[in-house]
Amino acid sequence: MHSDNLQRGALFMIASGLLFSVMGALIKYISAHLPNEMVVFFRSFMGLLVLLPWVWRRGFHHLKTKRWRGQLLRGLAGVSAMYCYFFTIAHLPLAEAVLLNYSTPLFVPFIAAMWLGEKFPARLWFAIGTGFAGILLILKPGLALFTPVALIGVAGGMFAALAMVSIRRLTRSEPTLRIVFYFSAVCTAVSAVPLAWRWQTPEPGLWILLVLVGVMASLAQSLMTRAYAHAPAAQVGPFTYSTVVFAGAVGWLFWGEVLDVLSFAGALLVCLAGILTIRLAGPRLLAEAKLVPKES
Repeated sequence: MHSDNLQRGALFMIASGLLFSVMGALIKYISAHLPNEMVVFFRSFMGLLVLLPWVWRRGFHHLKTKRWRGQLLRGLAGVSAMYCYFFTIAHLPLAEAVLLNYSTPLFVPFIAAMWLGEKFPARLWFAIGTGFAGILLILKPGLALFTPVALIGVAGGMFAALAMVSIRRLTRSEPTLRIVFYFSAVCTAVSAVPLAWRWQTPEPGLWILLVLVGVMASLAQSLMTRAYAHAPAAQVGPFTYSTVVFAGAVGWLFWGEVLDVLSFAGALLVCLAGILTIRLAGPRLLAEAKLVPKES
């Protein structure tokens, strides 16, 4: 139930954005020492461990489902998005990687329209067009500055959008805990496969950082959920883009990363478009994409 306290919701969302940016910085550092496959696995595995107390308290019988295909699709889309996102973090400035991941709202209306038959207002075309113009400025096609790895970031946004829409379908019959559990379980199982040939034993310090990634992600997710509990998604959702600002500051502070003029302009357009999209199209859908276990 919403308490309609925008100020408190905004504070929770900004705190969530700060933790997500710190998580991104940890991933960027770890990725310089370990392969992407290991980072994705430990992020998924830690998320699964965090869920176990909720599952234990509610009872394992609550995990029984008839929507195996939907759960599997949600998990595969989510883990694909994670692979793309973490790879992009390792190879692009942190702010650009986060920004491309936050292009997800631009893809959601198209997937929801094609898959669920949901209509979105015609005025949304302006927001979506603005967002894709911003992505083009970041990608810089045709210029010597073009970085193909940025396309992987865009692909991550598309996979994340697919995961969002799949959640919308699942919530028609599946409770939150079940959806989140199977997402973590599928991600952990899928990401464990490449470890057979990509495993590297982390140094003691890296073990600590791998655990911190999972802790930061869980805390950030919880704060985000609390933000949506205090204010409508259309009002508090735009504050998710605080993550981009924090990521830019962290990237500059630790790696000396500075966005070029085109990327900065593109960042402004994508943020503007994302905010407009959240406010105009499917705020409930965007809120559902950030589900974490609840007591009821």
